[in-house]
Amino acid sequence: MSGTNEQSNVSFQSAADAVDWIVNLVKFGVRPGLKRMEKLMELLGNPERRLKFIHVAGTNGKGSVCAYLTEVLKQSGYGVGTFTSPYIEKYADRIRYNGQNIADDDLLSVVNKLKPIVDEIAASELGQPTMFEVSTAAAIEYFARISCPDYVVWETGLGGRLDSTNIVSPILTVITNVGHDHMDVLGDTLEKVAGEKAGIIKSGVPVVSAVTQPEVIDVIEQTAKAKNSTLYLMNRNFHFESLSSLENDQTFDFFGPYRNMTGLGISLNGKHQLTNASVALMAIELLRQFYALIVEDEVLLQAMKETKWAGRLEMVSHSPRILIDGAHNPEGGAALAQALRDTYHYNKLHFMMGMLSTKNHSGYLRHILPLVDTLILTEPNWHKKEEASRLADLAETLLKELGRSDVDVIVEPDWKTALDRLNSLIGQDDLAVVSGTLYLIGDVRSWILHQTDSEKGW
Repeated sequence: MSGTNEQSNVSFQSAADAVDWIVNLVKFGVRPGLKRMEKLMELLGNPERRLKFIHVAGTNGKGSVCAYLTEVLKQSGYGVGTFTSPYIEKYADRIRYNGQNIADDDLLSVVNKLKPIVDEIAASELGQPTMFEVSTAAAIEYFARISCPDYVVWETGLGGRLDSTNIVSPILTVITNVGHDHMDVLGDTLEKVAGEKAGIIKSGVPVVSAVTQPEVIDVIEQTAKAKNSTLYLMNRNFHFESLSSLENDQTFDFFGPYRNMTGLGISLNGKHQLTNASVALMAIELLRQFYALIVEDEVLLQAMKETKWAGRLEMVSHSPRILIDGAHNPEGGAALAQALRDTYHYNKLHFMMGMLSTKNHSGYLRHILPLVDTLILTEPNWHKKEEASRLADLAETLLKELGRSDVDVIVEPDWKTALDRLNSLIGQDDLAVVSGTLYLIGDVRSWILHQTDSEKGW
């Protein structure tokens, strides 16, 4: 034990060293459960009790909903903290105040405060806190004692019930949707996954959701009822109607229990973003009703229109046209395929993808393969990567099923070389898409926009 104390007294000298320590905890994996988080909070003096959280879970769309909420709250003059994962380029992306990443000095002081506490817990029967637990604790400490936001937009990492973010008592809960993702951890049926997501529903706290499958709605409804929480369900309590869908410009009408809003505009692409925007609007309406949130209509319209979210149908290059999208599960693949049909015009579609080994790749590929002319399979620079050759075998099998012998399938495990191959294929009227795990998307985005490598972690 004395060795641990000696080690605990060593402070990090830079934010980069602090981040290295946190990211290296990734080797301890994902260990669901809240015991270590409860101890972390207790030893920090329960800073989470000082904050108003809007807790957001769901298979897809969490990040976009968080982005809409953050922008509306910020433009309405409120201080807003945002915690999201995985990050796209830098570790500090995941902890933000009013849209700005946590400053290096603040990150350093928070981590130096956490380090001895983490070491103390690691030496106890509870075991080593994970990378995500330490990141969650760092965010809470920063928000509670340094930036002190009016609201914290709080995204779950994985699932909900046993996720380390579930240490908080929110004022509002959002469950965007439930799909086929992380089933190795959350359960092998949609009902089981829904049960895990529904674990963030707290007693008497309203829930906004856009889940659609009858069996999933049942799970969410039963949990909300057991917790005396009012459920606001898309297409029952609120809905939207699409007016127009152009690239970087969609308009829609919103119909809610308290009022209707017409002619709203968003810049994010894909029909699924109308769903995400409507979920965020319903959440804002509840904050107005129950927490006297003041949002002027003019500000609301402007904030929705100006919301951006990196790595989601984002055009990172216009000449040649390269679109990146973090779709990595069947539902994400379906949303991406619909957007490629509805929103974008092109002669040929060149598609590059890389995945983690834990995902449902055939469900994803079935949506994408009917559209592509070229398929480049690569690998993210990440320890759980799927081998490009295995993806290629799967793609070839599915292409045979589809009766397509005209797709050029290229295997290039090195993602930078794969990106060069992609670039060399793009004709003037073509579109290139890079999709799959956000670990690949983050790297590609950093490389195209800044010619630098992204930091790694989740």
